[in-house]
Amino acid sequence: MINLGYTIWIPLLPFLMFLLLGLAGHKLKHKLSGLLGTGGLAIITVLSYITAYKYFFTSEKIDGAYQKITAFNITWLQFTDKLHIDLGVLLDPISVMMLIVITTVSFMVHIYSLGYMKGEKGFERYFAFLSLFSFSMLGLVLATNIFQMYIFWELVGVSSYLLIGFYYQKPSAVSASKKAFIVTRFADLGFLIGILLLSFNTKTFDFITLTDPTGTAIAQGSGIVFMGLSVMTWSMIFVFMGGIGKSAMFPFHIWLPDAMEGPTPVSALIHAATMVVAGVYLIARMFPIYTFSAPVALEVVAYVGAFSSLFAAIIACTQTDIKRVLAYSTISQIGYMLLALGVSGYGGYEGLGYMASMFHLFAHAMFKALLFLGAGAIIHAVHSNYMTDMGGLRKYLPVTHMTFLIACLTIAGIPPLSGFFSKDEILAAALHSNKLLFAVEYAVAGLTAFYMFRIYFSIFWGKETQYHETPHEAPPTMTIPLIVLAIGSALSGLIPFNELVTSDGKAFESEIELLVAIPSVLIGLLGIGIAYVMYRKETTIPEKLAATFKYSYKWAYNKFYMDELYLFVTKKIIFKHISEPVAWFDRHIVDGTMNAIAYVTQSVSFRIRGLQSGQLQKYAYVFFTGAILLAILFIYLWK
Repeated sequence: MINLGYTIWIPLLPFLMFLLLGLAGHKLKHKLSGLLGTGGLAIITVLSYITAYKYFFTSEKIDGAYQKITAFNITWLQFTDKLHIDLGVLLDPISVMMLIVITTVSFMVHIYSLGYMKGEKGFERYFAFLSLFSFSMLGLVLATNIFQMYIFWELVGVSSYLLIGFYYQKPSAVSASKKAFIVTRFADLGFLIGILLLSFNTKTFDFITLTDPTGTAIAQGSGIVFMGLSVMTWSMIFVFMGGIGKSAMFPFHIWLPDAMEGPTPVSALIHAATMVVAGVYLIARMFPIYTFSAPVALEVVAYVGAFSSLFAAIIACTQTDIKRVLAYSTISQIGYMLLALGVSGYGGYEGLGYMASMFHLFAHAMFKALLFLGAGAIIHAVHSNYMTDMGGLRKYLPVTHMTFLIACLTIAGIPPLSGFFSKDEILAAALHSNKLLFAVEYAVAGLTAFYMFRIYFSIFWGKETQYHETPHEAPPTMTIPLIVLAIGSALSGLIPFNELVTSDGKAFESEIELLVAIPSVLIGLLGIGIAYVMYRKETTIPEKLAATFKYSYKWAYNKFYMDELYLFVTKKIIFKHISEPVAWFDRHIVDGTMNAIAYVTQSVSFRIRGLQSGQLQKYAYVFFTGAILLAILFIYLWK
């Protein structure tokens, strides 16, 4: 057994950096706090890569499968002999993979932020919050039990709230942070209910016990039925509700586009590559339970993912804020991942969708972080988020241009870049499982290529805008992470995920299915071609199409009025017809009853206060009067 006890320092180091920068950052030099935060991430990134190498290439397999290794564990709360909450580090293929994803992207974001956030007020606070987020996310993916995951799940929500609202002087940033926090709280309530249902039936929180296909825990609750579904199915649906919120799936997607109010590096770290994939990771972690005890819940996962991917892709085609387009792209791509999990099975080629989902998660982390950081370099150059204020930037920003193009080609699924391989595996899994969902994702593939190259051509080609200042390339602290992520986006498709990250830990044979791959590449090229015609040069085609499909375009541009629907439901229905009557009942009945009791008590007390005056003669008078009355009563009764 290899020694992996040192892995406890991977989450602890960023926590220590958070304490240092949070408590003493204001006493440090401006640049030093950034260097300390970045140095701490560099150390845990190295430790994560060492851990990945040891786990995948030197650890012992049993029956050809990678084992779950508890590298560290302590009991925090003990309820019964079996039911207790532990804190520890669990290493298996998906947690080790997530270590690489989180630390790589976070490290690149830290380096990038040294240039992007230079001179910003609250520089030290920013790096303290980044460290808190890294600690929270690492604690989540390394959790040994579902309650530990829930604890860090909520810490991730707090970190997100702090980072989205970093520019607290801006009302829009404050509103966005509150919106993200409140929306995800509703979803997390479902997650907590699911945890309680699950632990009540299985008598454990432990992941190894819960997800052992040969164990008894996975079969518990299957015979108890409520409204036609087993208790295990209900618990997994509630658990998935938490995943929907954190991964911004429909109908809890509304917080993610507004979260772009935070600094652009935050968008890359939290809302593109790490935090929003927590929902995907949650389903992957609980996958054996979904497969064996809650297949209906797994179907829910697939359909929610498919609808969200199509819904978000349509909206992305109409937005003009570059960061919001990328935000809706993130929702769409995470929908891809969830669909892949939903159409997958357990073990071997049956688990193709599971492997494809993890493959796409890894590739997406690289190219979407690259897209957001590239967007940050563009915004840094032109001081605007809107594509209408951009054009012809390829000659001013050569490094950003080439790296952004690589990311666009990758997400469009053009070979031999990583997005081609991961998307092909997802489409193949959908084809073998559900033809309807397969058709939906084919359409999404074309839409993805279109809206990404709509961005690309609008920014780097199109009509050159008359800029107030000549745009210039970002400093090396910002361009070096772009180059590193571009290399990762291009080459991560070569990683043999079918041998490393599978549903049962065992390798299986997987190859490109040409009948799926060739049409998917062609539809991607078609989307690029349409974007080329419409946006490569200034034309009136976009305006004519918007006028032709006036109402469809308006609905998509206004995000299908989901925000307005939420406001209507909350203000006109919940607040007016539920909250106001409840408030009236609370004020007039509950408070009125308490006030009446207090009034009566006070009035009676006022009238009898003389009985406790402290004057001895009054006490003697009352005593003798009472004695005389008792004597008269006694004589009367005696007769």
